[in-house]
Amino acid sequence: MDFQYLRYLFLNIGHFIDHMFMLIFAKAAFSAGLAFGLGEDGAYAAMIPYGIPSLILFGACAPIAAYMADKWGRNGMIIVFFIGIGLASICTSFAENPIQIAIGLAILGVFAAIYHPVGIAMVVEGGGNIGWRLGANGVWGNMGVAAAPLITGLILADFSWRMTFMIPGIIAIVIGIGFLLFVISGNAVPPMATREEKAMVRFAPGWKRALSALALVTGAGGFIFGAMTFIVPRMFEIHLPEVSIDVAATGALAAIVYATAAFSQLAVGRIIDRHPVKPVLLFLAAAQPLFLIMMATQSNLALFFMTLLTMSFVFGQIPITDTLLSRYVPDVWRAKVLSIKVMLNLVVGSLALLIARYILETGGSFHGILLVLSGAGLILFLAAILLPRQPTPHAIVDATPAK
Repeated sequence: MDFQYLRYLFLNIGHFIDHMFMLIFAKAAFSAGLAFGLGEDGAYAAMIPYGIPSLILFGACAPIAAYMADKWGRNGMIIVFFIGIGLASICTSFAENPIQIAIGLAILGVFAAIYHPVGIAMVVEGGGNIGWRLGANGVWGNMGVAAAPLITGLILADFSWRMTFMIPGIIAIVIGIGFLLFVISGNAVPPMATREEKAMVRFAPGWKRALSALALVTGAGGFIFGAMTFIVPRMFEIHLPEVSIDVAATGALAAIVYATAAFSQLAVGRIIDRHPVKPVLLFLAAAQPLFLIMMATQSNLALFFMTLLTMSFVFGQIPITDTLLSRYVPDVWRAKVLSIKVMLNLVVGSLALLIARYILETGGSFHGILLVLSGAGLILFLAAILLPRQPTPHAIVDATPAK
């Protein structure tokens, strides 16, 4: 048996679970609001704030997860991730009011925070074709984004919102037990490092400017990603009336968008393994504000296809930042730097939800939200311009991290 493949498979499944669990509420919020007696007209907007603490903790707890991984080991933290997120999801299913849902989701967010700083650091271990591995891992993550509205919609069609948290929670725990047994077997070890990866023991030249530019890219990109992955299922329910208004059908359409767009990461990952990163990022960043503006003018099938195109560019950007981090930052610092990146990305993403809620509650529409997101897209493009040229691969300098 190829144990390296099995290890990578567990990490990919973890990425799937991480994103899926964080977006169950995006589809179940409306049904949960109705169950708690909120009016049909305002149930969705009223429930949005109860998911925000989870998103904040999803990012804010990432540095803690990175610190604990350095102390306890990365494998151990992934075990905690699988079992913890499963238990938190099951607990959320027993909520009796919106406050209890917020508490359950907040705990879920704490455990979900483990994956990105720890799991992504494990994916890039060993060096080699990092862009391709991150692209494939990103596809699994975005398949989790795609599966959330699909699976949640299917469960909602036959059961209550409670089962949308209960069933996935049980499955996550079973997978966590499987990874625990794999670790106990002694086969869950990282791949052999390439010569270049072994040589990279310090930060690469230009790392300060690169990380500053990537911080801006992460913030603007997180704003767009956070909003788009949350609002699309509900936006489809409202703006695809000639296609379907059925909760399961619109969930499936959102899933098709996310799943199809996710594969753009494979193409981008392959490209950046062979070519300079900056031109690719500039291309992806320049298109996003234009496409978001175009989305705001569409409905029905035109909106569906425009959303698919836009999300392809949003998702395609994902492997770029992590690949650049791996080229500037040595392994000993990656979990820490990744944790800060994740925290920034997700805290800004939660801000996007607050703005979306404000727009909807003050009489605005999803089209208004898309126009605000296009402004973030312009910031993303300007941030990409600031990125230095790709460093000499695996260059080594005596640099110390910023204080």
